[in-house]
Amino acid sequence: MAATQNVEDAAQLTIQEVSRLSGLSEPTLRYYEKIGLIDPVDRDESSGHRRHDPAAVRTVEALGCLRATGMSVQDMRSYLGHLAEGGGEAAQLRDLFLRNAERVDEELERMRIRLRYLRLKADLWDARERGDLEAEHRAVDALLPVMRELR
Repeated sequence: MAATQNVEDAAQLTIQEVSRLSGLSEPTLRYYEKIGLIDPVDRDESSGHRRHDPAAVRTVEALGCLRATGMSVQDMRSYLGHLAEGGGEAAQLRDLFLRNAERVDEELERMRIRLRYLRLKADLWDARERGDLEAEHRAVDALLPVMRELR
């Protein structure tokens, strides 16, 4: 079954199919079911294999997107809880997503510092390879504040 399949057209999907659609591994899907993040999944009577209905697949796809952002299981649980409560939860959901956007922004800043460090180290070794003592000193001077930021 192709990953582009319309979930509504599917009667029941296997865990492998849901894994491909959501980007979540099969062990992660089993774990999410075990901890109650997703509802217990129906089993095929003859084989005992999990069969996910379209509503469960939509939930798992949403969880796959949330996990891809680095959202915690606790925040995913909160997200699903607010959705289940109905229409008056927009402010809480907005705040949840803004909080996570701030977290990602902080991660990006840490990544930018790491990238700056790596580029400066490359500049340092390039200067050494070329025997350019002045460029080497500039690279060292630029590295010192970045090294402090890394810690």
